[in-house]
Amino acid sequence: MFFDDRLATVLRHRATSERGARTQFRQLLDLLGNRKYGRDDSLIAAAWLRLGALGEMIPPADRARMIREPGWRFRNPQLAAHLAEDEPEVVSAALSRADLTEDDWTALIPRLPIRARGFLRLRRDLPPGAEMLLERLGIHDRGLPQPAAQNDTLELGEAQQVEDDFEAPPIPEPEPALPEAGAARPQPAMRRARPIPPSPGSADEKSEIAALVERIAQFRRDHTSEPLASDLSPRLPLGEREPRREHAVSGFAFTCDVDGRIDWAEPEVAPMVVGTRLFERGAISAPGQADAIAASFATQQPIASELRTLDGAAAIRGEWVVDAHPRFSRAGGRFLGYAGRFRRPFDPDQMAGGAPSEAERLRQLLHELRTPVNAVQGFAELIHQQLYGPVPNAYRALAASIAGDAASILAGFDELDRLAKLESGATAIAGGKTDFVALIQRMTGQLSQVLAPRMAGIELDPGDARALWVEIDPEEAEALAWRLLATLAGAVDSGEKLAAEIGADSDTARLWCQVPARLNAEDELFAAQVKPDASGLSAGLFGAGFSLRLGRAEARGAGGNLVQDGDRICLSLPLAAVAMGDPKGAGESPGDAADRGMAAQ
Repeated sequence: MFFDDRLATVLRHRATSERGARTQFRQLLDLLGNRKYGRDDSLIAAAWLRLGALGEMIPPADRARMIREPGWRFRNPQLAAHLAEDEPEVVSAALSRADLTEDDWTALIPRLPIRARGFLRLRRDLPPGAEMLLERLGIHDRGLPQPAAQNDTLELGEAQQVEDDFEAPPIPEPEPALPEAGAARPQPAMRRARPIPPSPGSADEKSEIAALVERIAQFRRDHTSEPLASDLSPRLPLGEREPRREHAVSGFAFTCDVDGRIDWAEPEVAPMVVGTRLFERGAISAPGQADAIAASFATQQPIASELRTLDGAAAIRGEWVVDAHPRFSRAGGRFLGYAGRFRRPFDPDQMAGGAPSEAERLRQLLHELRTPVNAVQGFAELIHQQLYGPVPNAYRALAASIAGDAASILAGFDELDRLAKLESGATAIAGGKTDFVALIQRMTGQLSQVLAPRMAGIELDPGDARALWVEIDPEEAEALAWRLLATLAGAVDSGEKLAAEIGADSDTARLWCQVPARLNAEDELFAAQVKPDASGLSAGLFGAGFSLRLGRAEARGAGGNLVQDGDRICLSLPLAAVAMGDPKGAGESPGDAADRGMAAQ
């Protein structure tokens, strides 16, 4: 399958009947349950909206039944997170059918609602990492343990302590039936009477209740016997006092008296700093003192960014920067001391290391912009497809236009994001093996059909090479070749022919192609603002220069390059091992090897 349009085909049909809604819901489960369901973000967003809308039309029990169908599992964690927001029966069915990797489980579990995490304890095939994460989150098995042995007589202290106001007399057990001949006669046993008489009922009911009480007692014994350090289950505040955890303090407010002694501070640090002096005793009266804080006290001037070292607890130990202003009484203007704040010194190296790069800021901006555009596109498609009811045709036309504009904007965002990732090294081009000659021939053939009515085209000369295998993924190679050739073809004038040639040396395959006259007239080819003509070949939302720059980044990410050579542009890609005389001939069929041998002769 060259183009996967299954998702678009499913969304093109309207679910007008109950049967149609169920069918489309099942189809979307199959497509969205697979990780590779398409590259169009707008189409994927519309599919998630349609899945949610169809879920409101189908009863929860029916949705759970469809998810539990035998032999069906899904491997997309996004689908599990989506279904985890539904009714409990749907959540239970979805989390039991999810077939995810350990990394997917550890990334998904913190995103799940609290009520949905408990369903994962019903599974016994989770990876060890997911089990450990559930333990840390306090999600334990809901079932009670099976007791080692069920006794007919239960001690009251094992299951539940009940305070009594009286001591009941012991009563004998009912005398058992007569034993067989020769057997010893058992002695009657004594047991404590219950303070509350048992309610009348059958013997089976009493045994079931006794078994349940014993299971509860076993559950309590198992959980209370564990050491506190390994008990990860959440606890209620029942009066236990946990050890105080030390945490770093980055700043706190304070006041001090006329002697420089701190008499008030914020509650979290008050026990550690109250009573501490800002300067040594007698420093104010000492002539020519070098302490700036003591000098400020002597003249009653503000203290600005003065360093001071504090000793004591680990949370406050170290260097601080003090900023404070003097305080005076309202009646008489008597000096009362200072009020200010301690703060940690600024570390420029640490801030510089954590500052995001230009590409990272661009990616964050694009992420913030995608969210509203996705929402606008999704609601426009809902209106156009009349999912919630009939809509006049005029409004449907407007909605279709809005959805198309939103799709174009999202496509531009994708190109910007891809360029930022490639230039910053955040992503790389996948490796593989692609027949470079066959790919360029197919692309130029497709473009010739579009340019033929204008007497224009790209005339390719493959040279002596019958097959050149380059080291790049086929899908990445196709996107790169189409971006380059479609950008050049979109700028040709009527009657203009572009000559192209394919060649290779010891380790590199190259494609030379003439640059159209309109692009060649620009001062900088990779910054050209030339827009495509009416031929239908688009160079992207940002013009030919941006498309060529993105193609250059893709070529460099694959180990090659895209450069301008006079009035020509050259695309170079590294040859794969199969084209460099690999004795194994991996990835090459016998027919291709024979053709390559004849071409070499």
